Amino acid sequence: MKFYVESGDRILMRIINSALLQQLFFTVANHKLIVVGVDALYTRPFTTTTLMLGPGQTTDVILVADQAPGYYYIAARAYESSQNAPFDPSTTTAILAYKYAPCSSQIGPRLKPILPTLPNYNDSATVTAFTSQLRSPTNVSVPTDITDDLFFAVGLGLVNCNPGPTCQGPNNTRFTASMNNVSFLLPQTTSLLQAHYLSIPNVFTTDFPPVPPLPFDYTGNVPQALWQPVFGTKLYKLKFGSQVQIVLQDTAIVSTESHPVHLHGYNFYVVGEGFGNFNPGTDTSAFNLYDPPQRNTVNVPVGGWSVIRFVADNPGVWLMHCHIDSHLTWGFAMSFLVENGPEKLQSVQAPPLDLPPC
Repeated sequence: MKFYVESGDRILMRIINSALLQQLFFTVANHKLIVVGVDALYTRPFTTTTLMLGPGQTTDVILVADQAPGYYYIAARAYESSQNAPFDPSTTTAILAYKYAPCSSQIGPRLKPILPTLPNYNDSATVTAFTSQLRSPTNVSVPTDITDDLFFAVGLGLVNCNPGPTCQGPNNTRFTASMNNVSFLLPQTTSLLQAHYLSIPNVFTTDFPPVPPLPFDYTGNVPQALWQPVFGTKLYKLKFGSQVQIVLQDTAIVSTESHPVHLHGYNFYVVGEGFGNFNPGTDTSAFNLYDPPQRNTVNVPVGGWSVIRFVADNPGVWLMHCHIDSHLTWGFAMSFLVENGPEKLQSVQAPPLDLPPC
């Protein structure tokens, strides 16, 4: 595929990672990218040569066609942070073509597109360099009177299973995933919002743990007794208007890994990130409460943590989950039940009369 430009053009590119299973690096050979937005939200502009997007994330950039007329590869390939996990190492490409590039007949041999330099597959330093530049355009109103201070340990796990094709883990186990040791089970017959709105019993419970049931060295040598989660459809209840902080802590169960965590129904501020185990005594002092970036999906650093904040002002039931599709199906998810507010427009509206049944 070719995208044609003329010298001097300023092109707004909206880049979407539509992959189901893979975070991706993105670059354009010999061109700089001015980042102006992420997840449909403006950012303070900054210039880079390489982006990293998790599944479902978007990045808006301005590209200036300021190179010699010719053909330049647009390229993307995997960022893979987990250890010994299989992934597709291929590079997907398109061509940025200048309209008045010399024709082959004018220059003799066929003019070949210029190849870009992409980071190594596990180049977490490039990821950190990119994400650390993200800022909101101006000073923003970050929640500071925290009413719900949550800590979610996230990652993979293993469960025993009968030998067969579904047992792809070691020693007749299968892979699973969890948040705070709860592997989420999606309801089979009734949606969570329907069950909440109509007060249908036995669909979910509201006892999702606000912190890990058993604290441990999250990024160290995790005892295998902690590798097997419990299963359930557990929600966490929030009062309307709650000011929420969540520490998303990666774990070394099976392997540390960068996880793109998405929250439905909300944008949130990413006030801090780091590596290792989150330390509330020292790490909070480095929080950015002035101009943190706003997103709806955050890539939790491999072997590290992200801290997000938001105001719970959108009532209903909202899923939080890993955007790597297999991790979601393995149970890397939970849901918030946000109660109605005092006003009509702060409450879940009745479904339309012609709403088709599932």
